[in-house]
Amino acid sequence: MRIPRVLVSLLALAAVTVALASPATAAMPGDPPQPQALDRPLRVMTFNIHHAAGTDDVLDLSRVAQVIRDSRLDVVGLQEVDRHYGARSNFVDQASWLARELNMHVVYGANLDLDPLSPGQPRRQYGTAILSNFPILDWDNTYLPRFANHEQRGLLRARINVRGVPVQVYNTHLQDNDAAERVAQAQAITQLIGTPEESVVLVGDLNATPAAPEIRTLVENLVDAWEAAGVGEGHTHPAEDPTHRIDYILQSSDVVARTIAVVTSPVAATASDHLPVVADLALPGQKVGIGG
Repeated sequence: MRIPRVLVSLLALAAVTVALASPATAAMPGDPPQPQALDRPLRVMTFNIHHAAGTDDVLDLSRVAQVIRDSRLDVVGLQEVDRHYGARSNFVDQASWLARELNMHVVYGANLDLDPLSPGQPRRQYGTAILSNFPILDWDNTYLPRFANHEQRGLLRARINVRGVPVQVYNTHLQDNDAAERVAQAQAITQLIGTPEESVVLVGDLNATPAAPEIRTLVENLVDAWEAAGVGEGHTHPAEDPTHRIDYILQSSDVVARTIAVVTSPVAATASDHLPVVADLALPGQKVGIGG
């Protein structure tokens, strides 16, 4: 039997009306559970490498590489990294050397940028680095407030694509001998991070203990991973007999800290004057744009 065209049109209109009134995401009684986007695991380290000079006063960049390799990391933020800086590190580009040795992507933030000792040689630089097993989408390094003639500090940022989900990773090293300067630097970091649209991880040698005002400033908007998941004091400095927690991994509230620990292996205990910290984080699984 042939259905009149008017009736076909009315049936089609009714179907559209029902579809609009019943969103596809609404679960009906007896329907199977809707699949949820899986969290993305991310293993992160912060490590002040002291330009690869160990507690035994031996310069050995391969020990730093071993600590990173043994920790099976996704991302590591390094502080006190030399790049053609001087004889103390044999004028080696330490960031590039580690990236090649570990087969990782790298970005470098030069907070000291000096003329070479001889014309035609690379510039002598000192600062921070971020190494990543995942692609780095974009990056920048921003100078932080500096008092008097103190060393210039910076905030290195790398936007990293973690299995389809972008995360903003920041790395910093705050002033070591001026608490007021650290507060100003922490306030600047808070402003630079702002209200992010993507997950945030901040790592660094903050040169302050957890109760200090500069740390309290940072955790107004970020979560201290050690407070969320750490066991014990988490002391990282000095490496031979650590008595202070001054090395941190912080994250935005949408990121979950699963575990966090100070690395105390024999090689980690001699590779630098700081012990590294490793955290297993879970990024929220929803996919957002990664262009730009």
